[in-house]
Amino acid sequence: MTNSYVAIDIETTGLEPRLDKITEIAALRVVDGAVEGRFVTLVNPGRPLGERIVELTGITDGMLAGAPAIGDVIGPLVRFCGDLPLLGHNILFDYSFLKRAAVNQGLDFQREGIDTLNLCRAFMPGEHKKNLSAACAFYCIEQVEAHRAEADALSAHLLYQKLLEGRGEGREELFTPKSLIYKAKKEQPVTKRQKEYLQDLLKCHRIDVTVQIEDMSRSQASRMIDTIISQYGRIPRQIF
Repeated sequence: MTNSYVAIDIETTGLEPRLDKITEIAALRVVDGAVEGRFVTLVNPGRPLGERIVELTGITDGMLAGAPAIGDVIGPLVRFCGDLPLLGHNILFDYSFLKRAAVNQGLDFQREGIDTLNLCRAFMPGEHKKNLSAACAFYCIEQVEAHRAEADALSAHLLYQKLLEGRGEGREELFTPKSLIYKAKKEQPVTKRQKEYLQDLLKCHRIDVTVQIEDMSRSQASRMIDTIISQYGRIPRQIF
């Protein structure tokens, strides 16, 4: 079993690590069960937020306007985590976004982790929901603010401590960190040719987009170009 780890949580623009971006990161360094350090920051995703995300998290475009980009944040976060395992509720979700960000900056971020969601599936009655809010309610853990990174990281930490205290003896293997597996390749930046063609497509079909083309990867630009062509068609030859 372990009682030293980094409890971590992120907020994002959506659920797909290849397409969506991080908007907030919180990491709590826990040593022998006690929080000894905090790393908390908003992250500018380089695109406007969807209405649903604003409603869910309370994070707005205005709050993110002056926040650092993920490329400026991921290095300090990796150093903050050190060699400690990561802990979170559905930790692979958070890890997948962070791993992609680290790889894009040429950083090694292979980690072990503990998933409080898996622990809840092992110990909570089957009929109960196992999301973080439901699990905290079941174990009488007060949540200050759901769907904000620092509050959720703290909730995952408190949930783990509750489970470790009441369920750890005799089930040590469930509280042992395991390798987190997520493969990520470094994204190539959008090419000049892609940017120009995408801008021509948007102008030709009079399409407004909220994504910043300059911040897109080569694969993201390619997917957007394919989507526009499939829905609106190619640029008519007579335009040139």
